[in-house]
Amino acid sequence: MNKPKKNISAFDAKSEAQRIAFAPMIFQTVHCLLKFKVFEVFKTEKNGCSFDVLKTRTGISAYGLQVLLEMAETGNVIYKQNDQYFLTKTGYFLANDPMTKVNFGFVQDVCYQGLFHLDKSIETGRPEGLKVFGNWPTIYDGLSQLPEKAKESWFLFDHFYSDDSFDEALKIVFQNNPKHILDIGGNTGKWTKRCCNYNAEVKMSIVDLPGQIAVAKQNVLDWKLADRVEFVPCNILTTTTQLPQADVVWMSQFLDCFSPAEIKKIVKHVVESIDQTSDVYIMETFWDNQSHQAASLSLAATSLYFTAMANGNSKMYGESEFVEILESAGLKIVNRYNKVGISHSILHCQKN
Repeated sequence: MNKPKKNISAFDAKSEAQRIAFAPMIFQTVHCLLKFKVFEVFKTEKNGCSFDVLKTRTGISAYGLQVLLEMAETGNVIYKQNDQYFLTKTGYFLANDPMTKVNFGFVQDVCYQGLFHLDKSIETGRPEGLKVFGNWPTIYDGLSQLPEKAKESWFLFDHFYSDDSFDEALKIVFQNNPKHILDIGGNTGKWTKRCCNYNAEVKMSIVDLPGQIAVAKQNVLDWKLADRVEFVPCNILTTTTQLPQADVVWMSQFLDCFSPAEIKKIVKHVVESIDQTSDVYIMETFWDNQSHQAASLSLAATSLYFTAMANGNSKMYGESEFVEILESAGLKIVNRYNKVGISHSILHCQKN
């Protein structure tokens, strides 16, 4: 993981402090540039855009466009040359980069309003920001009932990183040719679908909350995979139901949704359901196992989403901290696979 620079001048440090102080203004300016399709104009005008062209093409008032452009210019999103406006490199990525757009939409549509209550969540250990959407104990209980824009951005964020890792993950999980895979935290069923497409004989079981199971079940019917998939609707944190016996247990971006004590409880429940020959594969993004500072910052920021919006007590974990929890719950690490997809690691575990 790259370390942030410490030895900068006092002038640069003070300038960076002002950028942080006014960061919400820059963020909301970019939101408006996206919403009012200002960035779209830049995509078609390769030689820059005049103020009048931007005003005509977007329909924004002269005043509104002026304040947005001035903030975007001082925020290093655009620059002006000979009365023409251009995107900076930063502006280009905000306008075009798929990962940046997914992250931005997630923060705007899911996190932004609720983060105002971050301090209260720190005090109470509950997702106090979630009340901007509804009165659920966790975001997962209300996921199917979120406003459409928030729901869309949540799933885009959730799937963007895991989907990018699935091609490599499938090769790892199927290396011993499992006949039955238990997908815990199966969500919409996308991993189950990929497994069924990868191997024509594998049987799948999806474990998740009833609301998510309802969505997954409909998807499985649409994909015509109903004869190969069973569903286990439950709260794995509180259920005493015996989990289906499987060759492989798969948990992707699931355990980070829980506190250390809750992870230990869930893993113990999994350990009780498997034998010595079963394989457990856990795919996570560890904040301290990243090649770039931007990735570590993104994961640390995601922890604040868990604090204020998701459940109030989970986070993106460091690898050693996470492994210690798994081992205390009765698993041993058989192998580690790093740099899977954009930022994932897969821990191959077995019963200790």
